[in-house]
Amino acid sequence: MLYYRRKILLALLQLFGGKLSAIQLQKYLFLFTRGQIDKAFYFVPYRYGCFSFQANQDMQTLQTYGYVKEENKGYILLQNETNYAAQLDMFDQQAMRDVVQNFGCMSQDELIVYTYTHYPFYAINSSIAEKLLNAEQLARIEAQKRHKYELQLYTIGYEGVSLEQYINKLILEDVHLLCDVRKNAYSQKYGFNKSQLEKACIGVGIRYVHIPDLGIDSSKRQDLRSQKDYDILFDEYEQTTLAENKDALGYVRQLIEEYKRVALTCFEKNPNQCHRSRVAKALLNVANNQIPLTHISF
Repeated sequence: MLYYRRKILLALLQLFGGKLSAIQLQKYLFLFTRGQIDKAFYFVPYRYGCFSFQANQDMQTLQTYGYVKEENKGYILLQNETNYAAQLDMFDQQAMRDVVQNFGCMSQDELIVYTYTHYPFYAINSSIAEKLLNAEQLARIEAQKRHKYELQLYTIGYEGVSLEQYINKLILEDVHLLCDVRKNAYSQKYGFNKSQLEKACIGVGIRYVHIPDLGIDSSKRQDLRSQKDYDILFDEYEQTTLAENKDALGYVRQLIEEYKRVALTCFEKNPNQCHRSRVAKALLNVANNQIPLTHISF
């Protein structure tokens, strides 16, 4: 059975004649989601503008199951017997018709220029903007970029959010380095395995570092039912793991001095239920509370 969001991808491909370049697919999908209240996909500013990691992964999955094939940096629909658009709700059907009607006649370059000029934030990391835009248009994109250099420590959890929403938060805060303090940088949630997260960060100009010495064994987190349980665990963590890994803390402190704007990351949404808050506390103690701390929320 197809996930609803994958039906959207197949419907989009089908309505455009069964063949789109990867760039066209991402741009049309982005414009389609502008018409959605609850967006099926989120996007980040990437090398060619708006880009959805989830959509890219879904297209790979659809290729594995024989719905599409990848060819010449694009996709061709293989299973064309089903009317995929008819399987969408009435609002998404209308949003898709609007995309076809309003943008279907555009060339790929025209499509890129349109998204860059109407949604300049998503062009801030583009490697092709200078080839396509004039000085005024480029200036609007430049105005979307963050340029902050003061020391700032953040913490951020990825519970309940997509990889794209998460990465955009880092960009908006101009985080220069993401420090992963999980014991094992593995997640069943798409995008948050070490290799996936590192690749996403690099693609938007953020360095990624994994420091497993500051993590907590998952076995110790099995029976946490109240904030008191978390507090007991984290008190023990401070007395053991943090006390025994001062070199790792010192390394993070050096990274803060070098990169200025650093975020500590783990899973939990609530920083009070995540050991990253205690790592941050230890770092601030070393620095005599001279580093501002912000817990990023969604």
